[in-house]
Formats: sequence, C-alpha cells, structure tokens
Amino acid sequence: MNGYNRKSPQKRRYDMPKYAVPPKKKSGKERVPQPKNTVAMLNELRHGLIYKLESQTGPVHAPLFTISVEVDGQKYLGQGRSKKVARIEAAATALRSFIQFKDGAVLSPLKPAGNLDFTSDEHLENDATKSTIAVDGQKKVPDKGPVMLLYELFNDVNFECMNIDGAQNNCRFKMTVTINDKKFDGTGPSKKLAKNAAAKAALASLCNISYSPMMAPQKNAPLPIDDKTSSMELPQIHADTIGRLVLEKFMEVIKGQEAYSRRKVLAGIVMTENMNFCEAKVISVSTGTKCVSGEHMSVNGAVLNDSHAEIVSRRCLLKYLYAQLDLQCNQATAYQSIFVRNTDGQYPYKLKSGVHFHLYINTAPCGDARIFSPHENDTGVDKHPNRKARGQLRTKIESGEGTIPVKSSDGIQTWDGVLQGQRLLTMSCSDKIARWNIVGIQGSLLSAIIEPVYLHSIVLGSLLHPEHMYRAVCGRIEKSIQGLPPPYHLNKPRLALVTSAEPRNQAKAPNFGINWTIGDTELEVVNSLTGRTIGGQVSRITKQAFFDKYGFLVKNLPGMPNRKVTKDYGETKADVKDYQTAKQELFSAFKREDLGSWLKKPIEQDQFGLVE
Repeated sequence: MNGYNRKSPQKRRYDMPKYAVPPKKKSGKERVPQPKNTVAMLNELRHGLIYKLESQTGPVHAPLFTISVEVDGQKYLGQGRSKKVARIEAAATALRSFIQFKDGAVLSPLKPAGNLDFTSDEHLENDATKSTIAVDGQKKVPDKGPVMLLYELFNDVNFECMNIDGAQNNCRFKMTVTINDKKFDGTGPSKKLAKNAAAKAALASLCNISYSPMMAPQKNAPLPIDDKTSSMELPQIHADTIGRLVLEKFMEVIKGQEAYSRRKVLAGIVMTENMNFCEAKVISVSTGTKCVSGEHMSVNGAVLNDSHAEIVSRRCLLKYLYAQLDLQCNQATAYQSIFVRNTDGQYPYKLKSGVHFHLYINTAPCGDARIFSPHENDTGVDKHPNRKARGQLRTKIESGEGTIPVKSSDGIQTWDGVLQGQRLLTMSCSDKIARWNIVGIQGSLLSAIIEPVYLHSIVLGSLLHPEHMYRAVCGRIEKSIQGLPPPYHLNKPRLALVTSAEPRNQAKAPNFGINWTIGDTELEVVNSLTGRTIGGQVSRITKQAFFDKYGFLVKNLPGMPNRKVTKDYGETKADVKDYQTAKQELFSAFKREDLGSWLKKPIEQDQFGLVE
C-alpha cells in the first residue's frame, strides 16, 4: 500500500494538464480553413512587390481607393472601399494575367499585347527573363514546396503513380500530374521526390515558376551575367524537354541490345531551329566513363582515347556536321543542309541562322565542375574563391574514374614513356567543355571550312552547383582570356538542371560505352579500354574516320580554296591558324590564372596521313 500511495500523486499530477484547460465549446458548424487572399498568393510568386496608392476619390464617408502594383514591368490597378480591398483587387488583376484560377476558368490576360496563350512555349521563351523576381532584381526560388503551391493555385490537380524500372538499374517511381487535362511527368527514387518533380514541371510550364538552383538565393550575390543576355538560366520547360528527348532516344536505340544498357553517365546533344523545342532533334546519344589504356594507343588515329559520354556525344556531333557538309557537295541536296555558303567571311560555310545545339549530361562533368560537396550548404558566394583547388586543370586517370590536378609541367607526354608504364593522362571533361567555349565544338579540321560553332546550353541531370559549374565551363578564364581572333570568343552557355534529377549510381562503371548519331541504323558499342568496338573494329568517330571525311570535303565541296590534303593529320590541324591562335590563348589564360598547364598527348598519335 505504501508503494501505491507514493505513485498515486504522480499519476494525478500527470493527468492534471488534461483538464487544466476547459474544453472548447463546439459550434454549430465546423470551421472551414480560409483560402489565401490574392495578395498572399502574388507575394509567393513575385517577391519584393510594392503597392502604391494612386488616388482616393468619393466623399469622406464612402471613399474609393485605387492602388497599383507593378509585376514584371507591367502595372496593374485595383479599386475598393478600403485600401485593403483595393490591394486585393490589384493583386487579383495581376494574377489573372498568368494563372488559370482554381475554378478552372481560363481568364484572359490583361496585358495590352492582346490575348496571348500564356501556357505556350512561345510565351515562356519571350518572357524567360521575367520569371520570379526578388529584392534587388534577383530571382528567388518560391518559399513553398512545389506540391503545396500547385494545390493552392489549381483546383483540378490529380497525381497518379506508377513504378518504372528501365535501363537505370534501380527502382524509379514515375508520377503524372494532370491539371486541366494537361499531363506533366516526374521521376525519382521515391514517390515523394517523383511527385515534387512532376509538380515542378507543371509549375514551370503553366506559371513560369522555377525551382532551378540557377536562381540565386535572396541574400547572396547574383550569378555572373552574360554580356549579351540577361540570364545564365535556360527556361525550365526547355531543360526538361532536352533531358526527356535524350533519355527517350537512349531507351529507343538500346532496344535489342539491353546487355549494353548499363551505364553511369549518359549524354546527348539536341538541335533546335529558332528555339522551337516542339521540333527539336536528338543528334547524338552516348554513354561511357573511361579512357583508353596506354598500351592501346594508335599511331594511325584508329582508337578512341576518351570514352567519357559527353566527349563521345560531341564526336558524334562532328560526324553529323561532316554529313551536313556532304549535302552541300550536291546541288540537289544543298538546301537540306544546316550550313549555308558564307559570302562575306573568311570561312566558306557557316551555320544557318537560328540553329542551336544543347548538351545534356546526366551528372556534372568530371573535373572542376564536380569538385564540391552536394550536401554542404554553400549555395551562396564562394567563401574560398582563391582556394588552390578552385578552377584547377585536372586530368582523368587511365582506365579509372575521377580526376587529379595537373602538375605545373610543360605538359608533354611521351610515347615510349607511356608504353613503359607511365599512366596516359587525358584532360577532364570540365576542362574540355571550357575549351569548347573558346575554340568551338567543331574541332580544328572543320575550322578550315566553317565558322566556329558554340553550345547554346548545357543541361544536367544531377549535381548542378551554379557557381562551380559556371566557373568550370567559362568563369575561371573570363578575366584573363584575350587576343582571340574574330569570330572566336568566350561563349557562356545557358545552364539548367532537369526537374526529375537522376539519383547517385553506386554501381561499378562498365568498361564499355555506346554511341549513336542521327542517321545511324544501329548503335555502336566501344570497349573503353582498347578504344575499338567490342568486335575489334575501328570506331566510326575516330580521328582516322574524320580525317578521311575531311579529305573528301576538300576534294568535293564547292568554294574550297585548296583541293588536296598534302600533309599528315597533325600538320593539317596546325595549318588552321585562327583555331590554333585561339587554342594557344586558352592555354595562356589558364597559365595566367595559375590553374596549371594543358597536358597534351604524345605527338606520335597525330602523325598519320590519309589512306590513298
């Protein structure tokens, strides 16, 4: 009993809070949560708005207030018997210009431009620079999660889930959200992430609301801005289209050869004309993560040195460019080519106006763009911009994964040294992309025929860190590059991350890679360690193959000054003076920034001629 008496007061004390507050009286009907007013909704979509009192009319006992708010450079008015009501009306007027309201009614835009379709790609392209604005003109990611925001803006929202398990080797969920009969897809390693991705895709398309990491946080400095454009960001719906097209093409070409669907890195290049993504074409698709072993080097240009996916995709693009120039050799097919005769320049041919190329990689390119921790909260200004690791030139390791910084040497590798056991080193993908942003993606041989061609955008499937990516592909040399012969210049591609990000793949990287170019009847599988196809044949995208194509163009292309190739591969490249000047200026810019010396392959690799 004594033990019971000791516990009893404790029990009573424990129960006391239960009755400390008298229960609330139930009202006749349950309380319904009130929806947010239009001012709150608008402030979530467009930050830092200022409401101004334009006028006050009417008698003192019944005033009529007129209040204005400026959104995306356009002023919207609202009137009411109180300032609060007028402010709500002004916000409602602004919202009607770009949102379909929850009752499903499509309200006509109130902008003076007329009745535009504000859910079309054209509108989003024209207003790409007008998306969510924060204080000081900076873009800001919405405060609310995408799913919650979607439910607040639209009434007819339905999510549907299905499991998918394709060539990606791990379970992926696919969510489809339907809004006003329009469907938007999202994928992810969990239902929650897939649902978020689908909601982001819907918000990007219907409301031009982006959750892209390219949007700088409010308190941090803005991202570097291109001299010629107002933003480094590619519109989200375009980024998602590019990623989707490459993934779909990969799934299409791998059919029948699923044994080679294993991959860690997937890349592809998409071409658009006049930024029309409805008719975008996938030019190339590739996979791969390794480089050739030193013992398999070729003196005839017959092996692929670098089988990393993005490098292979660019080589596939070269194959496509040669094929398009082939069309110019015949007057009957010349009109089908993406090239036109260049009558007023030093180059015989140039790209048609409006043709753009977009590179997709499912992860950040190896090297400087990937040297950061994805889980550290350093999305703002780099606190250590002068840290030695920042911006350093890096090399891939022979037959392995990852990169190491180059040593400050003269950048020479010798043939006999590599054969004796010295590791064959190849520059990282980040460094090569930085090079393409100076000399172009067309390579040295084609630079004798066409004006330099640059990437319009780079879209990543994961691991996009805006500051590190920008620095890696162009920012680290923008202050030191000089003396480039026109039309060579520092290109600053637009950057974006797809809404359905790819998860980290912990599987071991295979020793093969695939490549496919538009026009190919089947994909090609290459052994990354030997640089040849799995059947031991010469790949269709080797130096040797391109030198043969170049020789054909020199002989048959109208407007060429010389009709014969008399020198070997290395000497022919060296004769393209402006390209070589731009390349040397690039190397000098890296040295001026103390980022290391560009490492070159043994010169014997380029000492081969055309096969008669």
